[in-house]
Amino acid sequence: MTDYRDAEFTDFVADHGGRLLSTACLVTGDAHLGEDLLQTTLAKAYGSWAKVCAADHPPAYVRRMMINAHLGWVRRLTNTERVLEIFPDVGGGDPQSAHAETDEMRQALLRLSPRVRTAIVLRYFEDLTEAETAEVMGCSRSTVNNHVSKGLAALRGLLAPGRDGDLTTASRRNQ
Repeated sequence: MTDYRDAEFTDFVADHGGRLLSTACLVTGDAHLGEDLLQTTLAKAYGSWAKVCAADHPPAYVRRMMINAHLGWVRRLTNTERVLEIFPDVGGGDPQSAHAETDEMRQALLRLSPRVRTAIVLRYFEDLTEAETAEVMGCSRSTVNNHVSKGLAALRGLLAPGRDGDLTTASRRNQ
């Protein structure tokens, strides 16, 4: 019976692991933290695999576990500092402009509060509806709408050419 569970779990990770890792990296804003978050979530999912399999949509169930774990980390670690390895380069004319734009978006997402960033990632990178995002985040649709509105406004300011990139106090608060 354990062999069947192992095979089923392995197939699940092979089918959905890449997408979950992408979401984890976007939500945490860091590839290494994203890998840690996914690893922690998959360990918990494996431990309760019967419950995960019984869910209507197992990938959504695991994604919810991951978001809950991330928000739990954020609540516990709100007063820690993060050291930047590399300061953003403000150069122009880069031949790899697509990579630079992606990095610029990632850096802008990092400037948002964790809950606002989570709402933006789930709505626009995971392509979830407002209701699905609210369910995953454990809040109301109006809260998701509020987070998304604040996040998009902040991103517009951060990504607009010629702006200095300061966020308003309201969009920086932990929501």
